[in-house]
Amino acid sequence: MKIIFRSLFGLILAFVSFYYFIYPSVVVYSQIKEESSARSGISNFAYDVHYSIAEAFGEWAQGRVDRSSGAELSIGDISGTEWPMFSAVYFLWSTEELDKAWVEAGRTDTPRPKIYAADAIESAVKLIVDPGNASWVLRHWGDRYLETENIFYRMLLIAGLTSYQSITGNERYEPILRQQVLSLSRELDHSPHGLLDDYPGQCYPIDILPAIAVMKRAGELLDIDLGDFVNRARRGFEGKLLDPETQLPSYRADPLRGVGIGPARGVGISYMLIWANELWPETAKDWYRLYDQQFVHQNTFITGVREFRQGQEAYSWLGDVDSGPILGGLGVAASAFGIAAARVNGDVELAHALSAQAILASWPLPSGRLLVPSLLSDLSDAPFLGETALMFVFSRPVNLPDNTEALDIPDLVYIVLAITLSLGLFILFLGLRLLSRAWVNKRA
Repeated sequence: MKIIFRSLFGLILAFVSFYYFIYPSVVVYSQIKEESSARSGISNFAYDVHYSIAEAFGEWAQGRVDRSSGAELSIGDISGTEWPMFSAVYFLWSTEELDKAWVEAGRTDTPRPKIYAADAIESAVKLIVDPGNASWVLRHWGDRYLETENIFYRMLLIAGLTSYQSITGNERYEPILRQQVLSLSRELDHSPHGLLDDYPGQCYPIDILPAIAVMKRAGELLDIDLGDFVNRARRGFEGKLLDPETQLPSYRADPLRGVGIGPARGVGISYMLIWANELWPETAKDWYRLYDQQFVHQNTFITGVREFRQGQEAYSWLGDVDSGPILGGLGVAASAFGIAAARVNGDVELAHALSAQAILASWPLPSGRLLVPSLLSDLSDAPFLGETALMFVFSRPVNLPDNTEALDIPDLVYIVLAITLSLGLFILFLGLRLLSRAWVNKRA
């Protein structure tokens, strides 16, 4: 029995060392080096994640629709209600960009994203239009949930349907897409200050700005001229709606008085900067400069985006469902979205440093799943949120300069890799030692 126990335990240790330590360490190092030598366009990391999760994501999304899993959730269950919808939209946003880049590059060395992910694309759009998945906004807004305010949900609906039609060319959802673009743009344009609520009494500019951007994208797809609306929509992000301390949009706002509530936050500014350049390039340039000065923390050891501006130490350890964990003042979500903000706004140095840390933190397993993003997701209702969000930020296109190889990687990355690889090798040594002793005892 002792020989059997030692052999079994030795095999378990060898498996754990390879699966959770040695394999991820080697893959992370390889992916970071590949990211460093990339010249332009889409990160290969985004392609890797997309290919790894496409089949499983499609099965999850289809299963959620079939089981009507969202129908009975409480309106206070943010991760259970909002995150599945976000996951589906992130998947379609990423697929659209990856497939476009695949075609433009004339690639034949890898499968085409919209082909191998065809079933997942259909499952994602089914989840997005599924009335059962909208049960929480129906309880907030009643039967008029597609006609009044509700800007967060309607933004995601427009975004998902736009990407779906762009990817597939299928116009089956065009009537509802066109109706939503026209009605929501009109409602936002006619509002007192260019603001609408997500939920009654809850107005977040972080959702309004991307709503304007996705309506602009949809307008281009559907040949609807929204130029004047987009220009007027700038009023929702200026004057009293800015945080006076940072001169950046406040995280919350009062839509009736047209004033910001509380400070600007890293997660909000990072996310808005992904889209602002599509709408108002000069404004985006000004915002990015202020963001870099007040929220970006970058040195040789670690790089990140603060959840609250430099000097607001009183808030530095607070976290919520939007920010994710805050570690030493650096927000996980703010830093993740900061990758996309940096890529879109041409800040290659910041994008590269944040990307290296994000690849490290993702900790890819031999199964193809990303360990840490999976653990930070809602395992019951939105198990792919972390992976689809990472895929989204890495799939934002960027043009990199010729000196890409000279870009620095934070020391933290190498330190963590050295520790984990050493630990993995030590566990492997223990496992092999147990197996060796069991073998010797058996022969004796």
